[in-house]
Amino acid sequence: MAKPRGRRYTRKDDMGLLDGLLGNASEVEAATLQTEFAQVLAPGERIEKAYQLVRDMFVFTDKRLIFVNRQGMTGKKVEYQSIPYRSITRFSIETAGTFDLEAELKIWLTGNQAPIQLQFNKKLSIYAVQSVLASYVLR
Repeated sequence: MAKPRGRRYTRKDDMGLLDGLLGNASEVEAATLQTEFAQVLAPGERIEKAYQLVRDMFVFTDKRLIFVNRQGMTGKKVEYQSIPYRSITRFSIETAGTFDLEAELKIWLTGNQAPIQLQFNKKLSIYAVQSVLASYVLR
């Protein structure tokens, strides 16, 4: 299987596209996104970690969590949903077991009863993802 071309699909995981199709996120090099997100980021804001599904992405910065939703056939229409860390009321992780294919991160926001649920492939450390989130939410 050929890897998708282009900066957006830079992946540490060779199975990135397959993981995306299965609903699992793969890590994207944060340094490659800093320029691409320049118009969305506040002055001095920096990307810490980023994870991508097939076209959608979620980005942890030093100030907020950004969900990127590419829409339409071409993906040219893009919604950037910004979640300040202070609006995250709680979060949990569920690790992958012996026969599980993925780990899960759940994030609850102020005013919402249902959590945002994000799935990660087994090769990606859910503890590392949780650590990034915890370092900003628990300030």
